[in-house]
Amino acid sequence: MDQPKLERLLRLMKMLTANNSLTIDEIAYKLDISSRSVYRYIDTFRDAGFVIKKTNNCPKLDKSSPYFKEISELIHFTEEEAYILKSAIESIDENNLLKQNLKKKLYTVYDYNILAETIVSGKNGRNVQRLVQAIENKNRVVLKNYASAHGNDIRDREVEAYAFTTNYVQVWCYCPDEHQNKLFKVSRIGNVEVLPHPWQNELDHQSGYIDVFRMHSNQTSPVKLKLGLRAANLLMEEFPLASKHLTKLSNSEWMFSAGVCSFDGVGRFVMGLLDDIEIVESPELEKYIADRIKNIQTKFSLS
Repeated sequence: MDQPKLERLLRLMKMLTANNSLTIDEIAYKLDISSRSVYRYIDTFRDAGFVIKKTNNCPKLDKSSPYFKEISELIHFTEEEAYILKSAIESIDENNLLKQNLKKKLYTVYDYNILAETIVSGKNGRNVQRLVQAIENKNRVVLKNYASAHGNDIRDREVEAYAFTTNYVQVWCYCPDEHQNKLFKVSRIGNVEVLPHPWQNELDHQSGYIDVFRMHSNQTSPVKLKLGLRAANLLMEEFPLASKHLTKLSNSEWMFSAGVCSFDGVGRFVMGLLDDIEIVESPELEKYIADRIKNIQTKFSLS
């Protein structure tokens, strides 16, 4: 199969995966091919074992088709999975001719999002599709009945969604009523309503940071920790991306230095290993942990 035809097939596969509104003629127009070619490509998918459904004359690839799960699992990695694989590949001897080929394939797969929609299903899948539509058309949305763990409430949020994190787990949104960018978990959205109103704050859209402890914010604070062997091993096991910020001091000591989005994540880790971690040049973190310990002592002290 020649490359242009393969590219058209992949583009068509992506289009049919979440199609709810495009007819054969509209698909042909978007792909700049004839309607006859679209029918021929769809027949190719059928011959390969994929199930094609049609609703309101709009063809769609059924996600229950054979191979869909296998394909999505093969081509999509989380950032942590990709980093672990990269670390394993980097450990291969430089003289091994396969090393560069493996690295190229990993980077190609990691950046390849054509079938990412196939890993999202059910309510989350419908919400992701609507968010994708809103992002492409630059329309505002209402996140209906969003359950906030931080605010401890359930309410509607009118926002401007503009970017997803890995695996469509979270979506970056600008909140006009708060004048700030926030990260919302897709699983906590009851329903997505796409509004006819266009974005009004695109210049303010800015994806924030996600630190190695999986906390997020629009800014980071520096943290420096001296870790014993046990703490260092647990850090690398629980938070693989932290490995990039570790420096080995000796066989039993490591230095961790990185920016964190919140003291909640790093604080929980440090408090669980206080006897094996020394906080270095991070007075804000020291105060955070001291306050937490004081609150815990007050809460559990005997009257």
